[in-house]
Amino acid sequence: MTEPGTKTPRERYRAQVRAEIKERAREQIATAGASGLSLNAIAKQLGMSGPALYRYFTGRDELITELIRDAYRSLADTFGTVARSGSGADLAALAHALRDWALADPQRYFLIYGTPVPGYHAPDDITAIASEIMTFLLDACAELPAAAAPSAFDRHIEEHRQWAGGHPAPPAALHRALSFWTRMHGILSLELAGHFTGMRFDPAQLFTAELDGLLAH
Repeated sequence: MTEPGTKTPRERYRAQVRAEIKERAREQIATAGASGLSLNAIAKQLGMSGPALYRYFTGRDELITELIRDAYRSLADTFGTVARSGSGADLAALAHALRDWALADPQRYFLIYGTPVPGYHAPDDITAIASEIMTFLLDACAELPAAAAPSAFDRHIEEHRQWAGGHPAPPAALHRALSFWTRMHGILSLELAGHFTGMRFDPAQLFTAELDGLLAH
């Protein structure tokens, strides 16, 4: 009888093959993008038939879901490590952790923050992980002092805060979180896509300057 928490040889083999399929999928996405993902090509690389591969993943969407889930989980864990460190709910620390995470694997970044895969819809559990990431950001923004007077967008966001998942952050913190998310991702997306190549400036300096601007308001 198998001890609780242990896997049978068959289960270990299945987990190993699934991991190999995911690794080949990541390699394929790095060269052709997620929309070009081909399970038949992966099966060929692994020396198995197409139908045999479908015993491990029911289709392209399930494989993409696994990769997206892994990517979101990795970023959520990265933010969690920052939050549990001496930095606590620190917006600057989260920003630099986000950039380091993105630069470490640009294709993983684009898988979740790039162009959506046509015809693909993520399941609810992935949305929950994405919300977990946003919660770390909202916690950090709520720790910062609010502006003296609410802006027009602060008043607007107070009436449209469903995306915050019930987080009690005040409107100014919601505004700052959205500004952070859009501006940091804007710079990262341009940098990772190579749009700064040849412009002869350091993207890290631009990232830091934008972050300083957010923290100053």
